[in-house]
Amino acid sequence: MYVFVTILAIIVAILLALVVLVQNSKGGGLAANFASQTQVMGVRKTADFLEKTTWGLAVALLVLSLAATSLVPKQATIDTTKTDLNPNAIKTTIPTQQPAQPTQPIQTLPIGQ
Repeated sequence: MYVFVTILAIIVAILLALVVLVQNSKGGGLAANFASQTQVMGVRKTADFLEKTTWGLAVALLVLSLAATSLVPKQATIDTTKTDLNPNAIKTTIPTQQPAQPTQPIQTLPIGQ
């Protein structure tokens, strides 16, 4: 479910970016391409449609983001009541080591001769 909501959020974000890019900050935008007298949607109606679409997609992105946050898979919790995790249950015996065998002495070389 988390993956599905995340994919929907990505699609909505792309659509929101496209709708914002179609708009013109000076009021022209998409409506400037349809300048005929017989058009069904006027300049103001196109701007209203794009504004409502922008707000709708922004709200949808917010809701999908909150839903994705609540659907994040939880990490597995560690049960600390087990005896193998209890530090008092660890054996304290130290294995005996054999003494290290003597190695050959390091030969020193005279410096500067």
